[in-house]
Amino acid sequence: MKLVCNREKLWAAFQIAASVAPSRSPKEILTFIRLDATPDGVSLMATDMEVGIRVQVEGIEIEVPGKALLPVQRMASILRESSDEFLKIAAEDTGMTIKGNYSKFELPSANPDEFPPVVPFEESVYHALPARMLKEMIRRTAFATDNESSRYALGGVLFEMGDEDITAVGTDGRRMARMVGKGTSIGGKSNSNNTIIPTRALTLLERAISDKEETVDVAARANDVLVRTSRCVIYSRLVEGRFPNWRKVFPDRENTTTIECTVGPFYAALRQASIVTDAESRGIEFQFGAGSLVLSAKTSNIGQSRVEFPIAYDGPTINVTLDNRFVGDFLKVLEGESTFKIELGGEQEAVVFLTDDGYAYVVMPMSR
Repeated sequence: MKLVCNREKLWAAFQIAASVAPSRSPKEILTFIRLDATPDGVSLMATDMEVGIRVQVEGIEIEVPGKALLPVQRMASILRESSDEFLKIAAEDTGMTIKGNYSKFELPSANPDEFPPVVPFEESVYHALPARMLKEMIRRTAFATDNESSRYALGGVLFEMGDEDITAVGTDGRRMARMVGKGTSIGGKSNSNNTIIPTRALTLLERAISDKEETVDVAARANDVLVRTSRCVIYSRLVEGRFPNWRKVFPDRENTTTIECTVGPFYAALRQASIVTDAESRGIEFQFGAGSLVLSAKTSNIGQSRVEFPIAYDGPTINVTLDNRFVGDFLKVLEGESTFKIELGGEQEAVVFLTDDGYAYVVMPMSR
């Protein structure tokens, strides 16, 4: 195999693939990335047997087709540190050579035929989702999952995909994030009512979706999921277990108070009030009333805080104590100038944060 490649373009694709390959593994071959050069183009493949990826690479001239295994850490260092615009890669059974204008590296290799296959996207039944919407769905729900829980189903985001509507839900048992968007079913009805995609695979997918992407294809199968972008195919096993009945978590209340706020000022006040909190004491009291919101916190041996800013609410005073981290996580995924609504019931009832674009977030209050 002989190639002439644009270093920056190869490096961009290599970083995505390298995020899947384990740094250590009982199967040493998994610590490599497989490179395939065929008349159809050049692709990089990586897997840890739970998640796999195929990345198409642009900017490569194929002199002699073939395949090779690239050692992740050494190859990453070469691509990162080299200042050459183009690199020549030649691979044989005994190893490979990477040459630039002023540098040359010789690396050992392994048999690429022993590398586990990474499943291609050949599905006829799938869902086509707007790329920007899917990226936003992942960003707004994946943070609420819990990979450390013994309840394995909490380690991923539930995707419910209908003919036109897509719902993504993430929870760790103490808060829940849900976003609803539009999608199109292609080729018929798929097995997509209980698709729990691991958080790690979604983080990889979010990174793989480029800003120029228009749609992303998602094929949910019985035990795994395949996702296709314009340059990648991502495979992942699904999370096993029963996901909580999220519809029962979102409260159905009649006598509630709804208050509209702007993200920027709210988040600034929250950060200020959180200065005196620590890992053991994270509760902040939110007091709504008399045209203002007062945030206060008190921690022994640290101190106390009180931050006030105006809001459009003049009703009876409402007090609720919330974990500042959970509220901050919600605000971080929104634009500073955007607005959201807070739906309040009693002091010990769940607080619901809502936006106008189908995003909802539930936080359980803390004991005062």
